[in-house]
Amino acid sequence: MIKLTILGCYAATPRTLTNPTAQLLEIKNHMFLIDCGEGTQVQLRKHKIKFSRINHIFISHLHGDHFFGLPGLVSTFRLLGREKELHIHGPKGIKEAITLLLKLGDSWTNYNLYFHEITAKESVVVFEDDKVVVETVPLNHRVYTNGYLFKEKIGLRKLNVEAVEQYEIPKVYYQNVKIGKDITLDSGEIISNSKLTFDPEPPKSYAFCSDTAYKPDIVPLIKKATALYHESTFLHTQEDLAVKTKHSTAKEAATIAQKAEVGTLILGHYSTRYKSIQLFKTEAEEIFDNVRLSEDGKVFEF
Repeated sequence: MIKLTILGCYAATPRTLTNPTAQLLEIKNHMFLIDCGEGTQVQLRKHKIKFSRINHIFISHLHGDHFFGLPGLVSTFRLLGREKELHIHGPKGIKEAITLLLKLGDSWTNYNLYFHEITAKESVVVFEDDKVVVETVPLNHRVYTNGYLFKEKIGLRKLNVEAVEQYEIPKVYYQNVKIGKDITLDSGEIISNSKLTFDPEPPKSYAFCSDTAYKPDIVPLIKKATALYHESTFLHTQEDLAVKTKHSTAKEAATIAQKAEVGTLILGHYSTRYKSIQLFKTEAEEIFDNVRLSEDGKVFEF
């Protein structure tokens, strides 16, 4: 299961009831923080999220509403006595920005802080272990910007309990069975793995497309993602502003979702000029059926 908690989803400036972009993604026992606008650590506390579980932070670009909360969070980790290392993935320049503040405040971390700066214009892998891989999704904004695609790796096969009991397979062999191996009985009979297991759950994926102009060439990169978060700063009636500021409309976000054949489209990064965010959903649903609205504090599970 993938669990996504929206910590903030509005454009530009923080307000009393809304926060700039930040999300928490739980996937295969990882807890990834995606972007870190002002107020992120307050939102983390509000939703009772353990700071210690965050070991990787992914920043899309160096506009304030997407990373101005990061210096404070890094400092708070220090005050809380953090010992585990912290990895920050983001555009070139993020190391300079954060370490300058730490230097001027003479507040270097007492834990290892690693920066993984990204400069590639094409999609690259920025994190991988035996359960998850994270790739960049190059976007088109006023500064260098990447989205991220978080993908589960195919898991172990599922034991057919009745079958392993029928063939009296010793438990010591269960792990080999789960990784797909056939089993040879003491009699010499070979039991095919297909008789002992079921296929694993299809791997899920989550695409985060932060600030960007309409960019259809990202479609192959996010094809058939389980869920896609795509910014929708404006409605189609303000398309001229979207072009000028290199943002997207709800209609354009829905078009990307349709072309990419994703499972669910989540809209966000709303301009506060509109009376209701339901307007974004209404516009997007003219093109794509399964549209959800991000809201501060909302949780999605896939």
